[in-house]
Amino acid sequence: MPGRAAPVPTDMTVGVALDAFEAENQVDATVRLAREAAAAGLRSAWFGQTFGADSPQLAAIVGREVPGLHVGTSAIPVFGRHPVPVASQALTAQAATHGRYHLGLALGTKLLTETGFGLPFERPVARLREFLTALRQLTETGAADFHGELLTATTPVPARVPGADDGVPVLVAAMGPQALRVSGELADGILPYLAGPRALEEHIVPAVTAAAAAAGRPAPRVVALVHGVVTDDVAAVRARATEALAFYEQIPSYARVIGLSGGRRASDVAVIGDARTVEAEVRRYRDAGATEVVFSGTGIAGEADRRRTWDLLGSLAG
Repeated sequence: MPGRAAPVPTDMTVGVALDAFEAENQVDATVRLAREAAAAGLRSAWFGQTFGADSPQLAAIVGREVPGLHVGTSAIPVFGRHPVPVASQALTAQAATHGRYHLGLALGTKLLTETGFGLPFERPVARLREFLTALRQLTETGAADFHGELLTATTPVPARVPGADDGVPVLVAAMGPQALRVSGELADGILPYLAGPRALEEHIVPAVTAAAAAAGRPAPRVVALVHGVVTDDVAAVRARATEALAFYEQIPSYARVIGLSGGRRASDVAVIGDARTVEAEVRRYRDAGATEVVFSGTGIAGEADRRRTWDLLGSLAG
C-alpha cells in the first residue's frame, strides 16, 4: 500500500512556472518550454490551474517527456473539487513521472468560486482541513473513510495507483495564519505567492514551521513563487507587471501579504532588474526561509529576457 511521500531531492531548488495559454497548442508548447527550462539547468516546472487546461495532466505529460524535471501544480482550488478524483489525478501523475510530481492545493477566491462554480465561499479553512485529511488517507493508504462536516470521502473499491506507492508531496498556497496552521499540521509544505522575503521571514515561515513542529511533522517545504524577470528595461516592465498583477490587490489574503512584505501594489514585490539584482533577490528569499524558489511571469518582457532569466536561474539551481 502507498506510504508517506518520499523526501524531496535536495537538488530541487529553483524552478519556473510555465505559461503557454496563447500557443496554438498549449500542450505541445508547454513541453517545448519544459525542455528549454531543463536545458537551462532549472530543476522544476509548475503549472497553474484556472478554467482551462488540467494542470495534473499537463504535469504528467511534461514529466514523461522531460526526464529528470520535477513537475507540480500551483495550485488546484479545493472548492468545486473532491479529494477522491484529485487523489486519482495526483497518484496517476506521480506514477507517470516516477516520483517527480508535487500536488499544490489552494483555497481559491470568493469571486472565482461563486461566479465559476455557483458555490458559496464559506468556511474555506475548515474545508481545507477536511480536504487535506481525506486526501492524505487516499495518497498514503490507497483508501479513505472520512466523514466530515463539509465533505465525505470513502472508497468502496481500492483507490491505489500502482507505481505511486510512495505517495505524493502535498503543498498548499497558504499565507494567512489559519491556513498556515492547517498546512503545517497536514501538508508537506506551502506555496506562497507575492510574499516577499520580509513576509516570509517574519510571518509565514515561523507560523507554518511552528504548526508542523506542534503536529510532530518535519519542517515544511517553503516553495516561494516569485513574479520576476531579468531585464534592462526596468521601468517599462514594472509598469506592465503593475497592470498584470492588479487583480491580486483586490483579494484580501494577497493584499495582506503584500503589505507585510513592505509593498503597496503587487508589483512592488515583483523581482525586476538586471542579473545582479535578480540573483541578490533569490538569495534573499533563501535567507528568509524559502527552500525552493519558483519564478513566474518570466515572459512579461519578451522571449529574449525570458531566456536571460532562465539562464540565470538555472545557474543558481546548482
